[in-house]
Amino acid sequence: MGRVLVVVPTYNEADNVGRIVARVRAAAPAVDVLVADDNSPDGTGAIADSLAGNDPRVHVLHRAGKEGLGAAYLAGFAWARARGYDAVVEMDADGSHAPEDLPALLDAARDADVVIGSRWTRGARVLNWPWRRLLLSRVGNLYARLALGMPVSDATGGYRVYRRSALDAIDLDSVRSQGYAFQVELSRLAHRAGVRIVEVPITFAEREHGDSKMSPLIVVEALWRVTRWGLRDRLATVQARPDALARWP
Repeated sequence: MGRVLVVVPTYNEADNVGRIVARVRAAAPAVDVLVADDNSPDGTGAIADSLAGNDPRVHVLHRAGKEGLGAAYLAGFAWARARGYDAVVEMDADGSHAPEDLPALLDAARDADVVIGSRWTRGARVLNWPWRRLLLSRVGNLYARLALGMPVSDATGGYRVYRRSALDAIDLDSVRSQGYAFQVELSRLAHRAGVRIVEVPITFAEREHGDSKMSPLIVVEALWRVTRWGLRDRLATVQARPDALARWP
């Protein structure tokens, strides 16, 4: 795999950042970790600096303010590419993405350009989620799959490995979305770029510490953007091949 960087975006994750970094370092000692902190008022950035001071494989990217998950990951991608990393991992700071699953994702990335740690493939488990969140995720992913014609079961999943080849193939400068929509947009762009995407089952657990960043606005943004992308893609396909609509997706 070469050099691997795990990007962990943070905003008010003082209770979690130390735990998640320690678990990553234990699960995959050869990888580096970048904490991308959006100037958290709870001192997350200072904790990350302390971790970096004690471990040369831990780095910190201090950002000016809260700009959203998508912007934090894009900044992390740019940081990794500028320093010659061969693969970049997306991982939440709240512990919902088990670092213990990381070796399986990295192993799958040996033969793929993008690996998605999936909650909705055979062998995956979702722990401690209320039925409303389960339903929202299942329905949202089904809608994205059908609207965009992507063979991806968990397009909203945020536990991923991108090889450098995939990041080079995707037009990252065009990405504007956040939250769930950000993950769907990158799935769409990767699929349209023709890179190989595989899904690996993971164990996903609800956070135990801190507050969720989930909001109705994130859901509305995802629904609106997926619908717009789907209509745009269908129109472009029909214009190119008038008989294609009958076979969509």
